[in-house]
Amino acid sequence: MNKGNIVLWVAGAVLLYIGWIAFDMLRPAAGGGAGSTTSISAVRLSKVPVLVEFYADWCGPCKVVGPMVDELAKELKGKAMVVRINIDEDPKLAREHGVGPIPTFIAFKSGREIGREIGGIPKERMRALLGL
Repeated sequence: MNKGNIVLWVAGAVLLYIGWIAFDMLRPAAGGGAGSTTSISAVRLSKVPVLVEFYADWCGPCKVVGPMVDELAKELKGKAMVVRINIDEDPKLAREHGVGPIPTFIAFKSGREIGREIGGIPKERMRALLGL
């Protein structure tokens, strides 16, 4: 290999890698873990606002807000829907929604994202995300 061609080889490898990543991200996701189809269908078809919490069992802040999320789900029954998605059970769904740090709360209305908060937030802020 000629030393003058090293730059071309590196540029080609980088372009190949970027293309591979783009192809992987644009590929439709297969069915994920527990409840992913139901959760996504619920978000897309819901007539009421939907709050989705992405969490993990090992996450300290998630353990703190978990009971508040459950309370909110009971309080808003009929007015809004609350869905909890474990990122360890459904990592593809978390990636599809650009979830990094957890807990991440995403509010949807008519199937579209209307708000997002990252971290342990109070129940009042969860309500505000839903516009309630």
